[in-house]
Amino acid sequence: MEIDELTAAERRVWAAFPDGTEVDFRRGPDEDPAAEGAGWGPERTVRARVLRALLLDGPSRAGEVPVLKLVGARITGLLDLKYATIDHAVELRHCHFTDGPALYDFRVRQLNLRGSAMPGLHAARLQVDGVLRLTGCRITHQVRLGGSVIAGALFLDGAHLSSEYTGEPVLQLNQATIGDALWAPGLRVEGETRLESATVTGTVTFKDARFEHPGATALQARTLTVDADLEAGCLVAHGMVDLRGARVPGQLGLSYARLSHPEGTALRLSSTALGELWLRAPQRIEGALNLRRARVDALHAAPEVWPEELNLDGLTYATLSPHAPAEQRLAVLERDADGYVPYAYEQLAAAYRRVGDERAARTVQLAKLRRHRGTLPWHRRLWGQVQDATVGYGFRPLRAAGWLLSLLAVGAVVFALHPPHALKPEEAPPFNPLFYALDLMLPVISFGQEAAFAPAGWYQALSYGLVLTGWILATTVVTGITRAVSRQ
Repeated sequence: MEIDELTAAERRVWAAFPDGTEVDFRRGPDEDPAAEGAGWGPERTVRARVLRALLLDGPSRAGEVPVLKLVGARITGLLDLKYATIDHAVELRHCHFTDGPALYDFRVRQLNLRGSAMPGLHAARLQVDGVLRLTGCRITHQVRLGGSVIAGALFLDGAHLSSEYTGEPVLQLNQATIGDALWAPGLRVEGETRLESATVTGTVTFKDARFEHPGATALQARTLTVDADLEAGCLVAHGMVDLRGARVPGQLGLSYARLSHPEGTALRLSSTALGELWLRAPQRIEGALNLRRARVDALHAAPEVWPEELNLDGLTYATLSPHAPAEQRLAVLERDADGYVPYAYEQLAAAYRRVGDERAARTVQLAKLRRHRGTLPWHRRLWGQVQDATVGYGFRPLRAAGWLLSLLAVGAVVFALHPPHALKPEEAPPFNPLFYALDLMLPVISFGQEAAFAPAGWYQALSYGLVLTGWILATTVVTGITRAVSRQ
């Protein structure tokens, strides 16, 4: 491009490029290109084709490193750098683009679009050898970064992304590879954000971010791999947050996040592998929480955080905090959409045992058996109710002792007042009402009383009742002892 074809503003940019001098057209540092850029005049307008020519075949100066540094310009036309490779850093900060840049398969050393406004960014398969900065950008169409490879960090902090078109995600980072952090505190996206199968070597930060897509998926990050933490404290999401199959060996922090998708699943963490999961919040999740087959080393979630509908089958965790009474945790398990899930009870009991709370662990095991009883045929439920009432399925052994002593006392008093007659008076031992009652109730012990004396009338019915209850109590006690030994 000939220099005499350039406007005065373009000549400034052209002359500054060889030694990387910054050209700043702003009237002040607080100028907002999103609000004012469309009205900027020719004194700060640069054609996109001029920038393209400058980047592809611009002048150089011996001993200097060319860099495009342009601030506060109105860039007209399409900046088309598809398939191009540029060995320069590019800074187009606080600029107003009339057309969304076309950067498909574009390779650049570093790209800084901080504070700029544009109608879309078409940069799938973009390759950046350093940092890609979209801090504070206002983009009103799709941001396509799928399959991009960014060697450094990706900055989206304070960016506002939206689109009138609802057919595809607004922010597309699927299959992207980021060699450092994804830094996006305060990011706001109106529409779906897609991070499916993306890989982030550093930390992902969505602190104070907002994902707005009510009634649909707000954040889709299936099989996302993060090598450090995913910090999303105080995040707001209207729509489903889907992290199925994600791998986060550090912390997935959702403390004080507000997740709302009443129409379905608000947070999907099925098949994830997490180092820590933090779900502290001032209010419950609005919508279902899916943790099927998730593996979490440390789960931090107070009972009041859990929503009304859960999916917990296959959830595995090593520790559970904060420590709460078993009754509060059990109320959470009863909300499982799959009904009775034995594995969930086993996990909770194991978590209590690991912190030495055997009483809470026994309470959970007892609740599990009671819940299981509701799934059995009526005749098996009846036997379970007997075991529960007598010895609490073996988890309440003192209850059996109370029943035995009470029935023994009743039998001893009744037979002391109304002794049974001897079958063979000349051979019968002296009658002892206490040992006679023991003989009736304990089937494996004989004191010679039961064989020598026979009650009559309703006292005979009482003796049969003592025999029957003795057998039941003995069986349930043995069952309880066996279960207690097997838990050791």
